[in-house]
Amino acid sequence: MKNYLLEDATVNFLPNRLNRQPIVFRGLTADELWLTVGVTGILGLILGIGVASFTGQIGFAPTTVLVSIAVGIFVGGGFLRRQKRGRPDTWLYRQIQWNITCKYPTLGGLLGGNSLINRSGWWEIKRYPSTRKNQKNKGDQQ
Repeated sequence: MKNYLLEDATVNFLPNRLNRQPIVFRGLTADELWLTVGVTGILGLILGIGVASFTGQIGFAPTTVLVSIAVGIFVGGGFLRRQKRGRPDTWLYRQIQWNITCKYPTLGGLLGGNSLINRSGWWEIKRYPSTRKNQKNKGDQQ
């Protein structure tokens, strides 16, 4: 067994998961859980106001909010867990930032989307001759 203690009795390695947020519920961290609750709560409120105004029963609005949050946590939590599997910790936040930047560039600029690398195309690994050399050689031939 390896000795991980240094002479001064401190640990000589940093555990891999020390700075990660703990998993709170259904594979989601606290921030992701609040994001899911917020989005599904707003959608449930919109749906609940529509149902309450259609039926004339005001009690449908809060009931629809609670039901939509419960469904959102179980369905959305499972979906997010599958999407995050095998990806870095900040993947979800960068994905949201990238989507906002692509669809709404002005809002994306306010959220720091200008710092994202946006390049589409095929990667190539072969070298091309420098254009400076070619221009220099062409000038010598004339």
